[in-house]
Amino acid sequence: MEQAISIRIIEQKDNADLAKTIRDTLAEFGANHPGTVYYDSATDHLFELFQNPLSVYFVAEMGGVLVGGGGIYPTEGLPFKTCELVKMYLLPAARGKGIGKMIIDTCLQKATAYGFEKVYLETMPELEQAMKVYEKFGFNYLEGPLGNTGHFGCSRWMLKNLQPSINVRFL
Repeated sequence: MEQAISIRIIEQKDNADLAKTIRDTLAEFGANHPGTVYYDSATDHLFELFQNPLSVYFVAEMGGVLVGGGGIYPTEGLPFKTCELVKMYLLPAARGKGIGKMIIDTCLQKATAYGFEKVYLETMPELEQAMKVYEKFGFNYLEGPLGNTGHFGCSRWMLKNLQPSINVRFL
C-alpha cells in the first residue's frame, strides 16, 4: 500500500527528528566529519534558523512520519540574488520515491518567488547519488566555494541559474 507523501514548512516540533535524520544520513554515507552540518550547532535548531527573512525549510512526511527535508537560505557572502540549497537529507525509506525531487522543486519555486536568480549548494563526494540528482536539476560544478558557510568539509560546489537566459534577435 502506497503511503501519502506531503511537503510542509518546518515546525518547532521537527527540530529533534530533523537533526537525527541529517546526522544519521551523513553517518550512513561516511560523511560525518568536521566542517559539515554534522557538527553544526544550527542543525539542532533548524526551526529557529529558518525564521530568517528569505529563508524557508520544507519537511517531507510519508504516512505522517517525518522522512527528510531541505530548504533555501540567503547565506552570508553569496553573490547578489543568490541563495543556498541547504540541509537536503532523506531517510533510506524515503529514497527513490520522488520525494527529493518534490523538495528541490518546492525550494526552487520558493527561491524564484523570493527573487533569487541563482541557487548555490555545497556537498561532498560521499554523497554521489545526491550530486547526480542536482545535475539533473541543472546544477553545474564550480571550481571553489562561494559565500561564508563555514562548511570546510564540503569539497563539491554547484550553482544553478533560475532565470533562463533570453536570446534576443533583431530582425
